[in-house]
Amino acid sequence: MRILLMIATLAVFMVNALAQTTDVYEVYAIEYAASLGRSAVKDIAVGSASQDSITFSFYIWYLKGDNGRRILVDTGFLRDSGGTGMPLREYQRPDLALRRIGVGPDEITDVIITHPHYDHIGGLGLFGRAAVWMQKKDYAYFVGEAWQKGANNAGLDRRDVPGIVRANTEGRLQFVNGDSVEIIPGVRVFTGSKHTFESQHLLVNTKAEKVLLASDDAWFYCNIDSLLSIPLVFDQGAYVRQLRRMKTLVSAPGLIVPGHDPQVLSRFTKVASGVVRIR
Repeated sequence: MRILLMIATLAVFMVNALAQTTDVYEVYAIEYAASLGRSAVKDIAVGSASQDSITFSFYIWYLKGDNGRRILVDTGFLRDSGGTGMPLREYQRPDLALRRIGVGPDEITDVIITHPHYDHIGGLGLFGRAAVWMQKKDYAYFVGEAWQKGANNAGLDRRDVPGIVRANTEGRLQFVNGDSVEIIPGVRVFTGSKHTFESQHLLVNTKAEKVLLASDDAWFYCNIDSLLSIPLVFDQGAYVRQLRRMKTLVSAPGLIVPGHDPQVLSRFTKVASGVVRIR
């Protein structure tokens, strides 16, 4: 009888232990830079009649998984690797910004590049041990056609090309092929917004619900709320269609996190200076 009780207790323990690993993540937004000047809403939401203006925040996102994965979404930019096109009120190198929550660059197991604009890929060299995930078509355009005469290379910096090529030749780059692909357990990516040639956004499992990290597939809450495209796209119609679809992927629009809106820091729980926990 005593042996049976011990076996039953052990079985319950093992079931509970397995149940605790369900590929869910704590999600953090980390502001590493912020603009000094303001931009008119009508300049960042095409067709808006608003007379308001807004500042830009620059984020990286950290996903801490119960499966041991430590994922960084985008890598920010280095001050000497490209210009924001606007004066900055503040800046901290992305790996140092990550340390505000006690995470070092060598702890990052995976880096997901949503798209290769300088402010999202410029800091890739800071995380040299991580596997790197990027859409195959976005990579091909970035290292190839983007630099041909007449190509659309707005927001790209040619100095970022060697870094992603190096990740490929080192065997760290993992190509993602297409839309609605679970690239890591609990992390699914979506394409179609055409911010760059094949930009992607992420749907992430948390303990409470799914969170959508839009990155630049939605710059600001006003883009999401009003279903208005940003100007820097290959296809404005495609961008708006994906804004609509984003709202079907989460239980509430507030779970869509835009890529540059300073309101992100006030809508979620602060855990450190310039850092909030999304869920």
